[in-house]
Amino acid sequence: MSLATLTHRASLPCPQVTPEQAACLLERHYGITGKLHSLGSQQDLNYRIDSTRGRFVLKICRGDYAAVELQAQHAALNSLGAHASLRVPKVIQTLAGEELLTVNVDDQTLHLRLLDYIDGQPLTQLPHLSRTVIEGFGELCGQMSLALAGFEHPGLARTLQWDPRHAQALITHLLATLPDLPQRAALEQVARQVEAHVQPLAAHLPWQAVHMDITDDNVMWQRDAQRHWRIQGVIDFGDLVHTWRIADLSVTCAALLHHADGDPFALLPAIQACHAVTPLQREELEVLWPLIVARAAVLVLSSEQQQRLDPDNVYLKKNAEHEWEIFHIATSVPFELMQAAILRSVGKPLPPVANQDFAPLLPGLVGREFALIDLGVLSPHFEAGNWETPGIDRRLLDQAATVHGLAASRYGQYRLSRTRPDSALEPETFPLHVELHLPHGTVLEAPFAGMLREGTDGLLCLHDGGLSLRLWGVRTSLKPGATLVKGQVLGEVHAPLTVQLCRADLEPPLFCTPSRALAWQALCPSPAALLGLACDAEPELDPEALLARRDASFARSQKHYYADPPRIERGWRNHLIDMQGRSYLDMLNNVAVLGHGHPRMAEVAARQWSLLNTNSRFHYAAIAEFSERLLALAPEGMDRVFLVNSGTEANDLAIRLAWAYSGGRDMLSVLEAYHGWSVAADAVSTSIADNPQALSSRPDWVHPVTAPNTYRGEFRGLDSAPDYVRSVEHNLAKIAAS
Repeated sequence: MSLATLTHRASLPCPQVTPEQAACLLERHYGITGKLHSLGSQQDLNYRIDSTRGRFVLKICRGDYAAVELQAQHAALNSLGAHASLRVPKVIQTLAGEELLTVNVDDQTLHLRLLDYIDGQPLTQLPHLSRTVIEGFGELCGQMSLALAGFEHPGLARTLQWDPRHAQALITHLLATLPDLPQRAALEQVARQVEAHVQPLAAHLPWQAVHMDITDDNVMWQRDAQRHWRIQGVIDFGDLVHTWRIADLSVTCAALLHHADGDPFALLPAIQACHAVTPLQREELEVLWPLIVARAAVLVLSSEQQQRLDPDNVYLKKNAEHEWEIFHIATSVPFELMQAAILRSVGKPLPPVANQDFAPLLPGLVGREFALIDLGVLSPHFEAGNWETPGIDRRLLDQAATVHGLAASRYGQYRLSRTRPDSALEPETFPLHVELHLPHGTVLEAPFAGMLREGTDGLLCLHDGGLSLRLWGVRTSLKPGATLVKGQVLGEVHAPLTVQLCRADLEPPLFCTPSRALAWQALCPSPAALLGLACDAEPELDPEALLARRDASFARSQKHYYADPPRIERGWRNHLIDMQGRSYLDMLNNVAVLGHGHPRMAEVAARQWSLLNTNSRFHYAAIAEFSERLLALAPEGMDRVFLVNSGTEANDLAIRLAWAYSGGRDMLSVLEAYHGWSVAADAVSTSIADNPQALSSRPDWVHPVTAPNTYRGEFRGLDSAPDYVRSVEHNLAKIAAS
């Protein structure tokens, strides 16, 4: 099929068939009557039918589509029906035993098909999808790929506008027909970039039949009893085609960008899940992101064209906004970064840096010892929040250079100073560079041959076509565009020297977020080799291995917060900080009532521990002073102190005191409460989260009462307090009567 046919079919409006006409066709040819509901579509006309025989979907498309293509879809549906892991619609035959019907309505030649209806809902309108759902889409892509791997049909040999093999040609054609389109320059640039990245690898990509539309529109989901989303089935095989296998996953990932909250890295779980089911070739992984960007461009262009042809199509208008969102997210990051992220996410390394035979960048300092300054989360240089002081890292490097002569930061050591308290944004804490404090006038030489460039903010860049050396703090007499040989003098240091390597012609940041560190680290490797300095961060403990060690030695009932817990190693005030420098608002801790790292508490506790750490049976002044100060804060009538070691022990002692004073045993316990693990404290605990048998294992002297909850409780609203009081009085009356 020619490009002319492709562009003609891409320009077709929806068929014009009224619900009444559709109902007549349905009854005449299928013997089915029922209520019709219009379903959205870009170029086809779809109706859901609710009948006494069940639910069906009537699909109507223009006769411009060859019958053999529709027959291929039916054959695929019949073939996939045998796969237990996939649920797809069944093809319903006409009264005459046909699966495909061609009719004429108001001088329109149309194809009719009837499929059964898969209950569930698409997730198009959900702004956020959980990691589990994103993985579900990727796993489904892998399963579909496996199921269609051996499927063949003459109708698959078609030229389809959504086939990424034709993306550049289609983008060029659509741009020519839409001269007033916004973002035109960006779309033209995308076409060039896609061609440059895909063309060298195209011949190596495996082919097969692919669905080409596993999106949030075409996968049906339902929540189970635990409110988890479960896939019910896949619909709409209208884009079935024989093309590159990786095209299927690219379509799915492009659709998921609509739910990524602006972060394209949110797609990586889908890619990992698909790769786990159907291992992808390296070439497929390398072209995946360019194909995702191409899909985004084709989506917006096709949508813009269809809206001009069919201005009353509500489905098109509703989709246009999130299709432009997909395009903006897809073009918000460099191709090279996402290619690196995809490769690293499935455990594929980037090739080593080609130029390993570096000359020393600082030949006059070869063999000299540097003070490597710890600027990480556990650094002993940081205390009492001093890391929040502006410029603290550079100040520590300056101080070290004053003492030792030479000082350097570590490449890849997450910086505590760059944490962002009270921010929903992930902080950029991972350094993709090394900062060195050297004597001014120290000479730098080119570690490899290349061309010299200058940038903003004092940037000096040596570029050899595949590798860039980026420097700040260098004064040079060389002109931009000068070609240098290896070992030629570059200039001299006149400020703190910042050194960054990059394996692509990009402008990488000096710091990146932890979630992007693996990808950026692959693109911006450590400059240690050209510095002759072991300046890389020391490897951290593997968090999964550390968690496994904890689980191996802890009692199973001692849980940890979160399924994938961050490793928290520092706290300050009302925040907790993990090993990547991410700061969390502490809303869970039940011990640190004065916050974390309180300077006065740390000082007083350290002083006391240096003097004495013993129990209250010994005689020392602090016991008397502490007890007196506590009683001064207590309500009138409380004139004695019991010192205990925990909340559990305090609750246990309180129960014993109540029994001793009252002579009774019965106690009221609020439902959903937890009071401790001792025998008495556990007896009055009713939280099934801490003890699944809490309610059935209560002793008969414990009487649970309803927990006050004006939002979700038994009694609701601002005026519900008296109802909770009456429920307590009712329990007291029952106890008294017994």
